[in-house]
Amino acid sequence: MSVVLINGSPKGERSNSLKLARAFLEGIGQSAEVVEVARLKIMPCLGCFACWNETPGECALNDDMAGILEKIIAAETIVWSFPLYYCSVPGPLKNLIDRQLPLLLPFMAPGRESGYHPPRHDLSGQRRVVVSTCGFWTSQGNYDGVTATFDLVIGCDYEKIFCGQGELFRAPELRERTDAYLATVRRAGAEYAQGGIAPATRAELAEPIFPREAFERLANASWGLSPDGHSVNPERVDDGLELAKRLAAIYRPDGRERVVEFVYLDLRRTCQIVCRADGARAIDDDLKPYDTRIETPYSLWRDVARGEISGAEALFQKKFRVLGDFSLMTRWDELFGGPLPSRARGKAAQSPKANMAALLGPWLALWVGTIVNPTVGGNLGIMAAALIPLTWLALKPTLYERLTVFAVACLSLAALAGAGARLIVPIGYALMGLMWLATLFGRIPLTARYSADRYGGEKAFKNPLFIRTNWILTAFWGVAFLLMALGNYALIGGALDWLYLAIVNAAIPGVMGGFSAWFQRQYPAKWARG
Repeated sequence: MSVVLINGSPKGERSNSLKLARAFLEGIGQSAEVVEVARLKIMPCLGCFACWNETPGECALNDDMAGILEKIIAAETIVWSFPLYYCSVPGPLKNLIDRQLPLLLPFMAPGRESGYHPPRHDLSGQRRVVVSTCGFWTSQGNYDGVTATFDLVIGCDYEKIFCGQGELFRAPELRERTDAYLATVRRAGAEYAQGGIAPATRAELAEPIFPREAFERLANASWGLSPDGHSVNPERVDDGLELAKRLAAIYRPDGRERVVEFVYLDLRRTCQIVCRADGARAIDDDLKPYDTRIETPYSLWRDVARGEISGAEALFQKKFRVLGDFSLMTRWDELFGGPLPSRARGKAAQSPKANMAALLGPWLALWVGTIVNPTVGGNLGIMAAALIPLTWLALKPTLYERLTVFAVACLSLAALAGAGARLIVPIGYALMGLMWLATLFGRIPLTARYSADRYGGEKAFKNPLFIRTNWILTAFWGVAFLLMALGNYALIGGALDWLYLAIVNAAIPGVMGGFSAWFQRQYPAKWARG
């Protein structure tokens, strides 16, 4: 399939709309011949009608338009890509549209109430897509002039992707959100190639990347202007305050007031983001007592905000340090990722989480029950192993829970077959300890699987400090389980009452859980303080 991509942006390859058009083509799985309108010589139409009566089908002007007409005639698919300029298309692209007159016959034809010139060539099988971005918070109501033009020029049977907030696609700090939108555009391209874009995908494409209030705060902050639109201090550009303003504009209030302070070591400058329940603002004077203080070179934090450097990796390498409330850093993407689109909020609310109780529950039932009575423990273990898979309907299961179900079921059957508590319980603890310790030799230690959802999901697995913290925790848990295996082997059948032993076996995992929660807060904070 031959595809022609007409890039009508005066910015050429730097066009935001072109990013969407290329993503759409990636989804289709087709490369395209690109017509860079800004680089071509396309003179305005003279309205001489020579292409109708003197040289039919050929323009009297001698420029690059003749070659473009040949491409348009030969193409099976044409993708029109351009930004919205003053509620219409950019001037150079308007010249190209006007100069398509040779593709029409001069005669009037029926078929349209307003009048109609029939095409000179049979292009009825040609597919057309119009892709455009604009600087408003939404595309709705801003493309009436564009659709009126293209409805008349190429007919009403064309696909269109109109995206508001187009300037966000040039902001590296917002790449995560804009990349998610581009992924939806790719999916739309794939669906288009299969016959048509699905309604759900159309709905996602129509939804603003940021809510109106957040986007307009971000857009206003980007100009560096005072509210009257006139005062500009060029010395303030890229001085750290502007970055703080952009972060403040996309702050997502969580009901808590906080002050985030940036000390830019290379600029010898301090800025703050004052966060309130109704939003945030950036300041560089009349500074407040900080809750979280980030001491960093500005150049480093700028690159972190743009996604060019991993903030987690930079922190792990001690390239910057954090004082005060470190918990803010674990929620950075949540608080400074901008308000979530409604579709993302729904997915986040429905996304299943891993739960440590689903891992420990069957083991506790087996251990405590078997100490009381092997038959009781065997029955409890069988019931727990049977019930845990039902929790996977609401929770995210891990490999370790599947292994647990198998191991607990086997040990429970052994208990019911006559194996004593002094055999079943220590073996169970030993298997648990070995399972935890075995994960230390892999990329992701066991506890990381159960705490990642509180630290950004699977992105946390790329955080070396998160992995290091959980490596230590997993080692503690593994050793604790092995020591409990030895302790239970020594104590079961001895003078210690079975009730006290059962309480101890149930309490130790609880104590370890409390220690884990404390350690996950304190260790990264201590590391960040340097």
